[in-house]
Amino acid sequence: MKIKIVQHFDFMMLFSVLALIALGVMFIYSAGVGSDGVSMSNQYIKQIIWAGTGLLFMTALALLDYRVFEKYAFTLFMILIGLLVLVRFTKAVNGAHSWLGFGGFKIQPSEFCKLFFIIYLSKYLDKSKNAPPLKRLIVSILIFMVPFGLIMIQPDMGTASVFFVILFFMLVFSEIPLRYIMLFFVGAALTVYFLVFPEWYKRIAHTTIPLINILTNTKLRAIVTLATGAVCITGIIGNFFYKESKYFYWIAYVFGLICAALIFSYVGGMVLNIGGEEKSDYWLKRLVIFMDPESDPRGSGWQTLKSLTTVGSGGLFGTGFLNGRLIHSGYLPESDTDFIFGSLSEEFGFIGAILVFALYFIIFIRTLSIIKNCTIPFGVYIAAGIFGIFFWHFVENVGMVISCMPITGIPLMFMSYGGSSLWTAMMAIGLLMSIKYRKYDFA
Repeated sequence: MKIKIVQHFDFMMLFSVLALIALGVMFIYSAGVGSDGVSMSNQYIKQIIWAGTGLLFMTALALLDYRVFEKYAFTLFMILIGLLVLVRFTKAVNGAHSWLGFGGFKIQPSEFCKLFFIIYLSKYLDKSKNAPPLKRLIVSILIFMVPFGLIMIQPDMGTASVFFVILFFMLVFSEIPLRYIMLFFVGAALTVYFLVFPEWYKRIAHTTIPLINILTNTKLRAIVTLATGAVCITGIIGNFFYKESKYFYWIAYVFGLICAALIFSYVGGMVLNIGGEEKSDYWLKRLVIFMDPESDPRGSGWQTLKSLTTVGSGGLFGTGFLNGRLIHSGYLPESDTDFIFGSLSEEFGFIGAILVFALYFIIFIRTLSIIKNCTIPFGVYIAAGIFGIFFWHFVENVGMVISCMPITGIPLMFMSYGGSSLWTAMMAIGLLMSIKYRKYDFA
C-alpha cells in the first residue's frame, strides 16, 4: 500500500508548496531586518516550526482515507459553530474578535473552520444529489450563512469572503444549474453594490443622484423594496399560469434579485454597525478606497499607495535579497504578512513575482486535475472547496497588493507569516493527496 501511495503522490504539487513556503520564510526574515542590516525578529524561526509541524499534518491526512470525515462531518460543523461563537468573548486584536489564546500560543479558528465547512457541505451535496436543484441550493446557502454570519460579526470581512468563494466553486461542481447559482451570486454582488455605492458618491464623487436617495432614505428604500417584491410576486403568479412564456419568469427573476439585494444591503449595513459607527466606517472606507486610493492618501489609502510604490521599485530583476530599501526602512506595512508579495516584488522584481505566479498555477492545475479524475462526489466537492480557498487567497492578496482588489487582510497562503493559515493550507494539501490516491470507489 505504501508503494502505491508513493506512486500516486503528487510530487509536483509538493514541490510547489515547499518552494512557496521557502520563499515565505526568506521574506519573513527579510521583513525583520532593519535598515542597519541587523535582524530584529525571530518570526522566521516560528514560521519554520509551523512549516515542520504542518508537514506532519499534511502527511497524516494524505495517508488517512479522507472518506472517514464524512462520518464526523456534523460533529466538525458543530465544532466550527462553537469556535466561532467562543471567539466573540475574547479580546479584540486589530479590531476583530478572531483569535483564541492558550498562554503565549494563539490560533485563528476561522482558518480551520474553512475545512470543517467544506467537509460538512460536501457531505450534504453528496447525500442530496437526487434532490431538486433549487432545494440543494437553498440548503447549501443556509449552511454557508452560519460561518459567514459569525465571521462577519467578528468582524472579519476578508475571511468571510473566502467562504463565499468556497461555496461558489462547490456549487459549480455539484451540477446545480448555473441559472440557480447566479441567482445567489449576482444577488450578492448587487447587495455589495447597494451597500458601497452611496459611500463612493459621498466620499469621492461628492454628489448625489436619485438612486442614492433611494438607498439612503429609509422610507424611499422601503417603498422601492415593497414595489420590487410585488412585481416579483406578480411574475411568479404569471409564470405559474403561463409556463410556456418566459416573460413572467424573467420578470420574477430580475425583480426578485433587486428586492433581495435591497433587503440584504440594509441588513449588511446593520451587521457592520454591530461594532459601532467607527467599525462600520472602517470597512466601508476599505471598499471605497479600493475604487480610488488617491481620495485619502494620508488615511485609509496609504497602505495601497505604499504597496504600489514598493512593487514598482523592484523593476524587472529586483534590488536583490536583503537589499530592499523600502522594506527595511519600514515603509511597507505588514511586509511579512498581508503584503509579503510586495516585499518579494521589491527584492526579486517582476521575475520573482512571475515565479510565485507559476508555483500557484501548478497548484491550481493539479487541484483541477484531482477534481476531474475523482469519481467519488464527496471527494470532488472537498477538492472544489479547497480550490476555492487557494484561488481566492491568491487573487485577493496579490490583487490588494497591486491595487486591483480591496484591502481585506487575507494572507498569501504558504508564504505569509502565521501558523493558523499555514497549517490550514498544508492540511488542505494533505486532503487533496488523499483524494488523488483514492479517486475510485474501490480505492
